[in-house]
Amino acid sequence: MNISYNWLKDYLPTALSSEAIAEALTSIGLETGSIKEIEAIKGGLKGLVIGQVLTCEPHPDSDHLHVTTVDTGSGEPLQIVCGAPNVAAGQKVVVATVGTQLYSGEESFTIKKSKIRGVESNGMICAEDEIGIGTSHEGIIVLPHDATTGLPAKDYYKVESDYVLEVDITPNRIDAASHYGVARDLAACLSVNQSPCFARKPSVETFKIDDPTPAITVEVENTEACPRYSGVTLKNLTVKESPDWLKKRLETIGLRPINNVVDITNYILHETGQPLHAFDLREIKGNKVIVKTLPEGTPFVTLDSIERKLSDKDLMICNSEGGMCIGGVFGGLHSGVTESTRDIFLESACFNPAWIRKTARFHGLNTDASFRFERGTDPNNTLYVLKRAALMIKEVAGGSITGEIQDIYPIKQPNRTVELNLRKAANLIGKEIPVETIETILKSLEIEITNKQETGWTLSIPTYRVDVTREVDVVEDILRIYGYNNIETHEEVKSNLSYETEIDRSHKLQNSISEQLTGAGFNEILNNSLTSAAYYEDLTAYPKSNCVVLQNPISAELGVMRQTLLFGGLESIEYNRNRKHPDVKFYEFGNTYALFPEKQKEDNYLSAVKEAFKLSLWLTGHSVVNNWAHPDEKTSVYELKAYVENILLRLGVSRKKIIYKPFDSDIFSAALSVETVAGRQLGALGILQKGICRKFDINAEVYFAELDWDCLMKENKNSRIKYSEITKFPSVKRDLALLIDKNITFADIEKIAFQTDKKLLKEVNLFDVYEGKNLPEGKKSYAVSFTLQDEEKTLTDKQIESLMLRIRKNLEEKLNAQLR
Repeated sequence: MNISYNWLKDYLPTALSSEAIAEALTSIGLETGSIKEIEAIKGGLKGLVIGQVLTCEPHPDSDHLHVTTVDTGSGEPLQIVCGAPNVAAGQKVVVATVGTQLYSGEESFTIKKSKIRGVESNGMICAEDEIGIGTSHEGIIVLPHDATTGLPAKDYYKVESDYVLEVDITPNRIDAASHYGVARDLAACLSVNQSPCFARKPSVETFKIDDPTPAITVEVENTEACPRYSGVTLKNLTVKESPDWLKKRLETIGLRPINNVVDITNYILHETGQPLHAFDLREIKGNKVIVKTLPEGTPFVTLDSIERKLSDKDLMICNSEGGMCIGGVFGGLHSGVTESTRDIFLESACFNPAWIRKTARFHGLNTDASFRFERGTDPNNTLYVLKRAALMIKEVAGGSITGEIQDIYPIKQPNRTVELNLRKAANLIGKEIPVETIETILKSLEIEITNKQETGWTLSIPTYRVDVTREVDVVEDILRIYGYNNIETHEEVKSNLSYETEIDRSHKLQNSISEQLTGAGFNEILNNSLTSAAYYEDLTAYPKSNCVVLQNPISAELGVMRQTLLFGGLESIEYNRNRKHPDVKFYEFGNTYALFPEKQKEDNYLSAVKEAFKLSLWLTGHSVVNNWAHPDEKTSVYELKAYVENILLRLGVSRKKIIYKPFDSDIFSAALSVETVAGRQLGALGILQKGICRKFDINAEVYFAELDWDCLMKENKNSRIKYSEITKFPSVKRDLALLIDKNITFADIEKIAFQTDKKLLKEVNLFDVYEGKNLPEGKKSYAVSFTLQDEEKTLTDKQIESLMLRIRKNLEEKLNAQLR
């Protein structure tokens, strides 16, 4: 939220700089991310001074130029060549000295010492348009004779820069979503750290009904959705362009001025945090405003000219014939204020946050008004804001306030009562704050102490603080205003003995794997658990029917919970490729969610949802590029497989326990399933389908692996690290060239080999594959290496030949393998 420094000082006069205010706001929980200077006139008239023309003579080599000497109050008069027809001796003028930067739209130029037709010129006498204070270029600016020579032009014109503070508002602090709200918190902070002060609300005492003639009446049919509705009629207005001061205020915080009436409603919104809406009186048929819902599917054209189908839960502001506005969210196309409007009805209401939130999400709308109504506005502030707006509209648009104020408030909301135990507050804070300081803080925040006891106080919490409902909320307010940095850290440290839990073990191993992958050149990513349902269209691996759907999604792109980490990683790859980073290695730890309706138990929806923790890896682009010692090399699925195997090794999962099987999935063009010998799937890896990659504008191969971290933790728990001395007896290698069917995998050969012998056989490796000429149809050739070793003695030729014979026999019987 943007806060204007000068606007803020209207409610809390202070000599603090914008930087000091930003620091103070951050310290009390209103984190200020940036400060931007806004110049009323571009360049701020820097380098411009008031000068007096001492002499003015015709230029010797021109019929329209003049050679002047100008006193700028800096000592020696300056010789300046001027082309303006109205320059004359004795005038007070605005002078741009050498080095001054002047602006013309987005372009700028610097005044330099120069020669104009052979005569030296040391500056420039300026016209209005040249310094940004007007549009005239008919001649130079001629100031009154009493203008002080040598005075900076910015002081003469009283040019004042503003500063915009970007304040981050947490969802619970909607009370601070306005200039007055920020001023109130800042006053509390200054009261504790400097001297007592209070934010000043503009007075509305001058408000009065100009014409008692009855005007618009109001009827609220749905008081649950609209606890309070206030309104007043203003007639005989002149709707036109807003005055400069109002336009500048709005432009400073990033709003576009529209007309004086609409601009006042926007001004009041950012002043008080209370949204307003102005209706053209001509559109209120039957002179009656009705707050109600309309039937499901009712068409309504909003201010952006889009026809929307209403829900029967959308609260509408209607006239006697139909809807005029979606209450608290968006106005209608025809009921708004235009320059032809002469009479208006001004609305100041309080709407139920839940109703507004559902409507805004249903229609995909997010406005300044809905932002505030969704979080809760103060029902006891609507009348004050209505009067304040009416007075300001009269000030800028004229007119008269007609008829009595309409105020429908059937169930008045009282201030909440909270009991504050001072001893408990001290324990929570970790320090006894002086009672006087606590009183000052509460008073500054408009929290009233209604009863004082020795052990505690009874507090009346104003309705603007929708987030303060408990004692701990009050303690938090006291602490943040007092200052977290003012709570001393004790020298005494208290600790207790704790034991490692499964969660601790998982986090520890996650850190180990993160370090390993980062060391291998990966970058960790963290994506949103919410994703688009469109990603799951037509997938069988992750059917759309298994998506956990949000009832009130933030947007259509974030409408379901992710079933896989895949798509978030592809979004990250797309983002990087669009910024000229095509070679990426990513990994992510995160939860995935899948819905299985058949597993739902009675009314327990969550029983049908399976949540799993996954580790995913993505590779794309080159693994080596622009290296003098190594040619460029693209990443490959084999590189991905190596990273997966290193992860398994780090987790204590032996290669002997792992089997790779062909994996059929519509997200992969080719893939392997990573399984244990017992048949438990640990994950899958492979080459992503090109069609999936193209949806993210990725025109390169992407290699993806997703591992089930929960299953890996179970395997890790069963692993034991054992010490074994390096054997003194040598290992022996034997190779076999096998002719096998094309559908047989190396995993099949490896499995049969280890089934043949588990004591002497240590490793089985594939070192060559041949498919081509001179082989029977449907066959391929594998060259496989077998490593044999006895840890207690040297193997004999007889033992070696016996074992290799058994391995060959089993391969021939079970796989129909033949020796080449």
